[in-house]
Amino acid sequence: MSEPTENSKSFAKRFWIYQRERFPVFQHGILIIAFTFSSINYSLNARAGNGVPDLSVWITGGITSFLFFFLLRLFDEFKDAEEDARFRPYRPVPRGLISFGELKIMILVSLFIILVLNGLFAVRMLPIIAIVLVYLALMTKEFFVSDWLKAHPVIYMVSHMFIMPLFDLYTTGLDWHLQNQEPSRFLLLFLIISFFNGMVIETGRKIRSADIEEPGVETYSRIWGEKKSVLVWSIILTSVFIFSLGCMFFLSYSILEISLLLVMYGLSLFFGYRFYQHANAANSKSIETLSGIWTLSMYLLLGGISGLWRLINLF
Repeated sequence: MSEPTENSKSFAKRFWIYQRERFPVFQHGILIIAFTFSSINYSLNARAGNGVPDLSVWITGGITSFLFFFLLRLFDEFKDAEEDARFRPYRPVPRGLISFGELKIMILVSLFIILVLNGLFAVRMLPIIAIVLVYLALMTKEFFVSDWLKAHPVIYMVSHMFIMPLFDLYTTGLDWHLQNQEPSRFLLLFLIISFFNGMVIETGRKIRSADIEEPGVETYSRIWGEKKSVLVWSIILTSVFIFSLGCMFFLSYSILEISLLLVMYGLSLFFGYRFYQHANAANSKSIETLSGIWTLSMYLLLGGISGLWRLINLF
């Protein structure tokens, strides 16, 4: 008897393969929970708020944030369908592992969970959720100027990165908006940091050495060259560093937190310099990995550590 093909497996088994390749649930889940936790606590720090949100709010926020990022992946499958079919037939959707009909069902289920959870436990967040979802939909349609955006890759990246501060508007709003309070004047700094962190990740994952470039894939190393692309990445990283340092200064963060920020900045620049000197597959992967670690570190330093301390003091 022949072995069952990948496409003949149950949806559960096919979805398990899909998430492993395109959206690792556990890996992304840990990062997104840290992102949500840190964002709420940054808002509390910035406005000198007391206490913490109810457990139901934390759970609602964590699940909603996870589904926002999952929707971003699902919408990308539709947005990139033509290019994936032409240049990346090995991906799950073009090779037939998951159908577009099944993607639509996953989108509807995700939207249902978001709306029900927030309707029950954080109803004041629904207008912000509507803004996020409208922007996600516009991104999927490439703002109806697809050809023009693709001809201007920097503008393309910038237009898509605005989704990150919108995600943060939701997560920080789980503090100030649900509490019917004015947001801190330092919230804007956090949203700017989130915007540039998105650019760090976006450029970092599209810097590749010549030996691993793929036909039809527009990377920044292909557009600008290997050395220039990593210099741009370093400049964006430095912008995040300066804004984060400003946050820590204005909100009187500890010497330990500032020192950890300096260490992460120096480490990231070191790996950028390694790629600049020796552009190869290993150093390219290091840039992508460091982009994620840097972004996670920023959120933990700006809200996560103080959030844990706040929880400890409650008991």
